[in-house]
Amino acid sequence: MSEPENRLIDQLPRQDRARLLRKAEHVPLLAAQVLHERAEAIRHVYFVNTGFVALLEQIDDQTGLAVALVGSEGMLGVQLALGVLAAPQRALVQSPGMAWRVGRVDFRDVLDHSAALRGGLQLYIARLMMQLASTAGCLHVHQIGPRLARWLLMCHDRADADHFHVTHEALALLLGARRVGITVAAGRLQRQGLIHYHRGDLQVLDRAGLEAAACACYEADRP
Repeated sequence: MSEPENRLIDQLPRQDRARLLRKAEHVPLLAAQVLHERAEAIRHVYFVNTGFVALLEQIDDQTGLAVALVGSEGMLGVQLALGVLAAPQRALVQSPGMAWRVGRVDFRDVLDHSAALRGGLQLYIARLMMQLASTAGCLHVHQIGPRLARWLLMCHDRADADHFHVTHEALALLLGARRVGITVAAGRLQRQGLIHYHRGDLQVLDRAGLEAAACACYEADRP
């Protein structure tokens, strides 16, 4: 097996890391793949290596609104660490990559034997709660331009590269906005020389400038 790139796994003591990886399989995360639906029983957890997954909150009959991103800083299915078996949101792959997948029973066994994993997940859950809270406030208070800059920074952090793929549809989900609003806001960032965006391929050209254009909510979302 290749060396894990997930930060939660990397921070484990060697014995704990080996125990977890013996029970894990390395699987692809495909663009637009649904890893679980809201209220569905969680059968696997995913320690993301590359790419990132959006957690979507269903609003009436709409497609959903992204409330958080999960990348290599964390784990999808963290509710199992709290004894919650049902997924609170829909999990949709927004940028393809790879992940370590562990079955629910095996994950609980590893968790029971690893104080380091329990501690790491406690800190991650606290940060995830901050991200959820800041997203709620951001959607209510801030304009689409600063919110787009914020989400692009979050994607950039989790992509671990200046180039990544994110479609207009994905950005509309992330921001809870219409595609035309995304087009206008992305065009403004591009004219300012902060990004280059063409047919879903996005390149961050000026990270510092993008941070200056983002709302203050981004500080709560740094992985």
